Order: sequence, then structure tokens, then C-alpha cells
Amino acid sequence: MTNSKPPLKILLCAPRGFCAGVVRAIDVVEKALKLYGAPVYVRHEIVHNKYVVESLKRKGAVFVEELDEVPDNTQAPVIFSAHGVAKTIPAEAERRNFQILDATCPLVTKVHREAEIHFKRGKEIILIGHAGHPEVVGTIGQLPDGAVKLVQTVEDVDAFVPNDPDKLAFVTQTTLSVEETSGIIEALKRKFPNITVPHKEDICYATTNRQEAVKQIAHQCDAFITVGSPNSSNSQRLREVAEQRGVKVSRLVDGAHQIDWSEFQHIETLGISAGASAPEVLVEQIIDAFAERYDVEVETVAAVEENMFFPLPRPLRGMNVDAA
Repeated sequence: MTNSKPPLKILLCAPRGFCAGVVRAIDVVEKALKLYGAPVYVRHEIVHNKYVVESLKRKGAVFVEELDEVPDNTQAPVIFSAHGVAKTIPAEAERRNFQILDATCPLVTKVHREAEIHFKRGKEIILIGHAGHPEVVGTIGQLPDGAVKLVQTVEDVDAFVPNDPDKLAFVTQTTLSVEETSGIIEALKRKFPNITVPHKEDICYATTNRQEAVKQIAHQCDAFITVGSPNSSNSQRLREVAEQRGVKVSRLVDGAHQIDWSEFQHIETLGISAGASAPEVLVEQIIDAFAERYDVEVETVAAVEENMFFPLPRPLRGMNVDAA
């Protein structure tokens, strides 16, 4: 019997999916559940992925948007998400005597510390980022009101009037598009030649590496799928990178159930990547879904090898909870 399915080559980006900060954040919740039992409270989604959040809910994590949703006198730990929080949040948690576990990505914490150092040195701080994103809210909230000014576009740079053009510094959200951000940075440097730049790139290694992998294969693809949730900034950027590289159908999906199959007819090469908060099981399910319709050949294309690791918060280190 002949195989009637049309052939499809799938180019699988590497690296893709979980980064070290996401692995650490999920581990914080899972180890806290094993150590303390359910419930544990998590302020905001621990990472921006629906599958991950729903999985942790089933294990006993309770997600809240604000601390006033956490009961008084609870003995359960309160976990801060990977995106970081404004300084008022841990202060409120301490006032209410909550046990705090901070799952903020260390690379986000690095940006917080940079902003604080610039402020202590008398500089006005520009934050390149997307308004309303939890990481941006957290970074702005490290300093007094008005100390950090948000710019989102080159036009924002053109319109920006500093208190003193010679006392400026900038930091960036960690999950932005490398190319989009570089244009804003160049505009800042042109307008304010004495602006202080980060000692090291603020956009995190995982964001950069995943975007590079997409760039390597996009020109070969008839269509592209990025696995990730719509509120995941780095996932949205991957979709945009493929689109900017000329891929006509570039879609962001939470899982195979969201694929609009009418858009993926008559394709010969499909690219797939996954945002830094998207688990590999979702990638596998999407490949399986295409394999039901196509005679699939999968090739992994590696841009760079990742081996980054971040240790757990101190209260969870060295505790043998895996066997619990």
C-alpha cells in the first residue's frame, strides 16, 4: 500500500523551549509543593505558558494576581514569578509575615541592580520595553516614581526630553527582539552620545539564541510555528522574527489544538521553534499532528549549544525533596 500523505520537511530550531530561568522558576514551585505541601501561592503566572500554569495548578499551586488574594496567617509560602516584582510587593509580603520564595530570573535581577546603581549615581534611567509587561512593571518598581522612563519605539526616543542629557542610562527588558531593540539603542546613542550603556547585553542569552535559530532556517520555510502563549513576550518575538525574514505564514500557538489547518496546506517545509516558557511536550504534539497529515521528515538545526544553570533560592537548596 502506497503512502498517500504528501511529504513535509520539518526544520526544528535548537535551542528552543525552556531556558534556565524558566526551569528554575518551575522547579521552585514544584520543590515548594513537595517540601511544604499544597497549597503554595504564586503571584502572577510563574512563567507565561498556559500548559505549565495549568499543570502546576493541578499539583496544588494557587495563582493570584495580587497579595490581597492570599489569606492572612497562612503558613504556605508565597512565590514571586520569574518576571520579577516591584519592591512594594516583597515589602507587603514581609509586613504580612509571609514566607517568600523569589523565583525571579537572575538575568532580570541583573537589570534591577543595574537600574539601582544608575539611580544612585544620579542618572535618569530609560527602560526599553513593552508597557504593562510584568517584567517592565517590576523593573520600574525598583525605584521611586518617575526615576525610570519607558521607551517602546524610535519615535518615543525622538520625543523624549531628559532632565539632563549628560546624566542618562538605559536598561532593557530581557525578552525583546534583538533587531527591534538595536534600532532603539542606536537612536538613543545618536541623540544622547553620553548615555551610559549596559556593561553586558540586557536581552537574555535564551532570547538571543532562540531568535538566531529562527533566523538560520526562516529563509527555507514555507510556514513557521512558534509554540508559546500569546502573553509570552519572547514567544511573540520569535513569531515576528520568522515573519520579518519573509515567512508568509508565521503563527504563534499554545498547542496543536490551535493550528488552523487551512493555513498549512500545500507546504513543503515547516519551521518550528518554542518560546523560553514552552515545554517540549507541546512541540512533540505539534509534530505528531503534522505527521497525521504529512509524511514527515524532521531535521534539527542548531544555532548554539546552551548549558546555562541557575541555582534555586537558598531556602530550597540542598533539600532532598525529590524523594518526598
